[in-house]
Amino acid sequence: MAEKVKPYKDSDLSKKEQVATMFDNISKEYDGLNRVISFGIDVKWRKKVVNLVDKQNPRHILDIATGTGDLAINLAETHAEKITGLDISEGMLEIGKQKISKRQLNNRIEMVVGDSENLPFKDNTFDAITVAFGIRNFENLEKGLGEILRVLKPSGIFVILETSVPTKTPFKQGYNFYTKRIMPLIGKLFSKDKSAYTYLSESASVFPYGDKLNNILRKIGFIDTTALPQTFGVATIYLASKE
Repeated sequence: MAEKVKPYKDSDLSKKEQVATMFDNISKEYDGLNRVISFGIDVKWRKKVVNLVDKQNPRHILDIATGTGDLAINLAETHAEKITGLDISEGMLEIGKQKISKRQLNNRIEMVVGDSENLPFKDNTFDAITVAFGIRNFENLEKGLGEILRVLKPSGIFVILETSVPTKTPFKQGYNFYTKRIMPLIGKLFSKDKSAYTYLSESASVFPYGDKLNNILRKIGFIDTTALPQTFGVATIYLASKE
């Protein structure tokens, strides 16, 4: 099980409450800083997720931890009739709603405030479910994955995009230096929430990736699990399905 890292070490709030507060705090700056910190490579990763989902011809997609809606908006490139974006942070969702309206996608994308560990949907609702850079923020990873399995239709596809740690030299050393020194510094300089980007770095470093996460997915009940490392292993796309 992943080590539980919280955004605010001196707070008595639960991780879930702290994550919601943190993303509310950084919602207005999140998109811009995210592009800078990732050098824009995250855009390429999301397109790969969209292509993998589109191959399944889903009608209804759920994007969990949708944030400001980047992946939900990208998923509108598929033939899906409806995309539901769910997030615990109302601040992030408000930014997302503005982006969706600007692109005139209100008829296809719905943004919903909700808890990933207590999804407000019936069993077997969605043809495809995605989570991009949000699964490590779950307070109870196995409970959240269990909820995802519950609302995913049989034979449906589940796709995770999450940070991971490179295992080969010199990428491992470069990644560790950047995420532990540079990324928190950028956050402190340009974010009003000085703890947020330190948390995002720390949570990425302790989150299970590769075979470890695949093993957890199989334990929950997912089948056909696959890990696809991206860009020297700094991120990984995971595929899974449901019997």
